[in-house]
Amino acid sequence: MEAKSLFLHSKTLPLCYTFTDRPNISLRHFSTHLQVNSINPNSHFHQSLKPLKTPSKLCLSHNPLSLSSPTRRTQFLSPLKCSYSSTTSPESQNPLLKPFKNLPFDSLKATLFKLTPFDVIKWSGILSIAIAATKWTSNLVFSPFFWMYFSWTWMFWPWFLAVSVGLYGLYCFRKHLLGEASIFEQLAVVTSVFTWLTLVPPAHFNGFLEGWPYVFFLVYHYFFFFNVSVRKRLYGDYYARPHDPKWDVSPPKWYRLLFSVGVMVGHWLAAFEGPELHRIPGGWSNLGIWGLIVVTLLMQYNSTLYLAKYSEKVVVPTAVVQFGPYRWVRHPIYASTMLLFATYCVALRAPLSLLFVVAVCVLYYDQKAKLEEALMIETFGERYMEYASKVRYKFIPFIC
Repeated sequence: MEAKSLFLHSKTLPLCYTFTDRPNISLRHFSTHLQVNSINPNSHFHQSLKPLKTPSKLCLSHNPLSLSSPTRRTQFLSPLKCSYSSTTSPESQNPLLKPFKNLPFDSLKATLFKLTPFDVIKWSGILSIAIAATKWTSNLVFSPFFWMYFSWTWMFWPWFLAVSVGLYGLYCFRKHLLGEASIFEQLAVVTSVFTWLTLVPPAHFNGFLEGWPYVFFLVYHYFFFFNVSVRKRLYGDYYARPHDPKWDVSPPKWYRLLFSVGVMVGHWLAAFEGPELHRIPGGWSNLGIWGLIVVTLLMQYNSTLYLAKYSEKVVVPTAVVQFGPYRWVRHPIYASTMLLFATYCVALRAPLSLLFVVAVCVLYYDQKAKLEEALMIETFGERYMEYASKVRYKFIPFIC
């Protein structure tokens, strides 16, 4: 009985407790249940317990539990104010999401479509400087051993992802041949091809990826986007318009298949021939490679732009184009493609693969250029022959 009294009472009681709804208090050690009656504030709630003079005189009270100080009630903890509501007020929403509530996605999309290669090069340079400065600062903060063994630029190659991308690309390519592929599926075809050109070969021979493969994976996408971006600017979508099929000039299918296989083999040979990725020097030694990338992009962009200005439905030419890159070679679009593949081999330090890729491209594009020039002579006659006599080289100035 004395233990129960000690449990319920103390000489100094700083807190005030109130029990409602007739709860049951279980004292397991005494196998006893105390049932607390509902408290009436008008009856015994304000009755206070007089302080006991000695602990030995403590006893169990049969009155409702009401603990208070005889002289002064002190409450150290303020009661919690809790409320529940099934509706969410605007003030309770996350304030971090408010700036994105009225984000003008249409204007952002319009701004992105207005970007030119010059803008992309400018912002890429700014981003590169920012990344270089951040990495330099991090190298000062962290230990060199961290960057040697746990570099954030390394990524072990997931083969299952590469195979999945390739299989999905084949599925989308089949739909493209049937004329049923959406824009996303056409982009999936391009992405799967560039994955197996620029990422899979160096990952296979190195076990990880870093540096130039990532750069060329993005550059290839931007390079081959120029052709369809012209349609987007002129017509508002990426689909080709109906036109005379005689302008769809291309070599036989087996010839195109050999060209595709040759380009793929050239990229794999470059990854095999070149040194390991971490042995490729960086810094100012790669300034020439960046210059070749810029020249390639500008040549492709200007060639496509000038050709679109003098073409109907971006396919049927209405005049002999003699401006821009067409002043130096007769087929600058094909030349820029060859230069892009060659730059990839230069970046990986693979000179023999460079010669192989250039030879494959020259053989294929020479055959295609002959078919196109015959059609141009048939359409424009003396005007194109005069242009061909002025611009003697097809792809590479002073060479071929």
